[in-house]
Amino acid sequence: MSSAIEHPPQREANSTGDCNSPLSASDSPLGNATYGATSDPACSSSHDAIYNTIYNYKVVRQFAIMTVVWGIVGMCVGLTLAAQLVWPQLNLDLPWTSFGRLRPLHTNLVIFAFGGCALFATSYYVVQRTCRVRLISDRLAAFTFWGYQAVILCALVSLPLGYTEIKEYAELEWPIDILLAVVWITYGIVFLGTIRARKTSHIYVANWFFAAFILTVAVLHIVNSAALPVTSTYSISVYAGAVDAMVQWWYGHNAVGFFLTAGFLGMMYYFVPKQAGRPVYSYRLSIVHFWALIMVYMWAGPHHLHYTALPTWAQSLGMVMSIILLAPSWGGMINGMMTLSGAWHKLRTDPTLRFLVVALSFYGMSTFEGPMMAVKTVNALSHYTDWTIGHVHSGALGWVAMITIGSLYHLIPRLYGHTEMYSVKLVSVHFWLATVGTVLYIAAMWVNGILQGLMWRAFNADGTLMYTFVETIEASVPGYAVRVLGGLCWVVGMVVMAVNVYKTARPVTDSRRLMPQTA
Repeated sequence: MSSAIEHPPQREANSTGDCNSPLSASDSPLGNATYGATSDPACSSSHDAIYNTIYNYKVVRQFAIMTVVWGIVGMCVGLTLAAQLVWPQLNLDLPWTSFGRLRPLHTNLVIFAFGGCALFATSYYVVQRTCRVRLISDRLAAFTFWGYQAVILCALVSLPLGYTEIKEYAELEWPIDILLAVVWITYGIVFLGTIRARKTSHIYVANWFFAAFILTVAVLHIVNSAALPVTSTYSISVYAGAVDAMVQWWYGHNAVGFFLTAGFLGMMYYFVPKQAGRPVYSYRLSIVHFWALIMVYMWAGPHHLHYTALPTWAQSLGMVMSIILLAPSWGGMINGMMTLSGAWHKLRTDPTLRFLVVALSFYGMSTFEGPMMAVKTVNALSHYTDWTIGHVHSGALGWVAMITIGSLYHLIPRLYGHTEMYSVKLVSVHFWLATVGTVLYIAAMWVNGILQGLMWRAFNADGTLMYTFVETIEASVPGYAVRVLGGLCWVVGMVVMAVNVYKTARPVTDSRRLMPQTA
C-alpha cells in the first residue's frame, strides 16, 4: 500500500522567529495537526507568501473558481434545455435559443468548461504537491488559463450563432480548434515538464492518470478535428462517410474514456486518500488497472455505431472491448472504496467525503451499465432512447461532477489557508441536493428510455407499428418534467457552492483565524 505522499521543499523558519514554519511537518497524508499552520493570525500574510513562493497556487485558484462559475452557467443551459422539452415555447422562436443550438453549448460548457477547469486546477495542484516542485513556468501556466477561457468564450458565442463542425463533443470550428490545440500542448509541456523537474524519484499514480489524459486528448482532438477550411467560420472534415463516423466515435468515446475517466481517476487517487486520511488500498492495483484501462479504452468506440454502415466486425470488436473494460474500470472503483477501510465512520460527519464516495459508487454503476448497453441485443432496445441520456448523466453528474465537487471542497480551503469550507452545513446541503437531483434525473431517463424502446418495437398483428412516434413523445413528457426537477436541484446546489466558496475565499480577518491544516 502507498499513500498520496507529499514532500514540500524544506525551508528555514522565517527570520523573525515569530511564526512557525509552515513547512516543518510529517510527509504523511495523515500529517501533523499543525502542518501548514501559523501560530499567530498576524502571520497569515507571510504564510500565504511562503506558500505562493514554493508552489504556484495562483493558477490553481483561478481554475478552481472558474470551475464553479462555468458549472453554474453550463447547468443553467442544461436546465433550460430540459425545460424546453416540457414547454417548447421556451425556444422563444429564435434560432439562437433553439434546442439544436443550445444543446452543443451545454455539452461544451459542462464537459470542457466545468470539467476541464477542474482538471487543470487539480492536476496543477497535485503535480506540485507530489513532485515537491513548483510548476516549471508561471507564464506558460498563466497562458493555459487565459487561453482556455478564451476557447470557452469563443464557444459561448459561436455555438448559439450556429457555427459548428457538426461533430459530437467537437463542434468548434477550425480557428478555435487551433487555439485549443496550442493551449492543450502548452498544458502538456507545463505538466510533464514539472514531472521531469520533480524532487522525488517516484511518480505518484495520480500523475500517471493525469499525464495519460493530457497526451491522449491532444491526439484525439488533433486527429478528429482535421478539416479543410473554406471560410473563417466553415470547414469540411478530411474524412468521409463511415470513416468519418468511426473517427468521430473513436474520438467521442475516448473523450469519455480519457477526459472524463482517466483525468478524474487522477483526482480520485489524490483526494480520496487525503480526505479519508487513509493510504491507497492497493498501489499495485492502481498501476495494473491504469495500464489495462488505457490499453482497452481505445478500442471501444464502435459500440456507438451498432446497426449502422460500420462493418459488422468493427461493431463486434467495439462490443467485446467494452465488456472487457468492466474489469479495469471496477479495479479503480474497488481501490477507491477499499481506501476507506477503517474510515467509514467519517461519512457521518464529513459531507466532502460523502461526495467522493458517492462519486465512486456512480462510477462503478455507470461503468457496469456502459458495457451492458454495448451488447448488441441490449443496444437494440436502448440506442436512440433516453436510456442513453440517463447513462451519460449517471457518469457526468454522479461520477464527474460529484468527484469534482468533493475534490474542490478539499482543495479550495487549503488554497486560502484553511482546512475546511466556510460552512460545512452548506456542503451537506449541496450533497443532498446533488444526490437527489442525480437520482431524479437518471431514474426518469431510465424509465423513459425503456418505455420508448418498447413502444418503438411494438407491432400489430398485420406488421404495422402499434404506436406513432408522437405517441412515444407524449408518453415521455412526465419523465421530462421529473428531469427538470433533478436539474433544478443541481443548479441550486451549485449556487449554494458558489456562496460557500465566496465566503471561504474572503481575506482572513482577526475574527476568522487561519486554522491548522495538513499539507
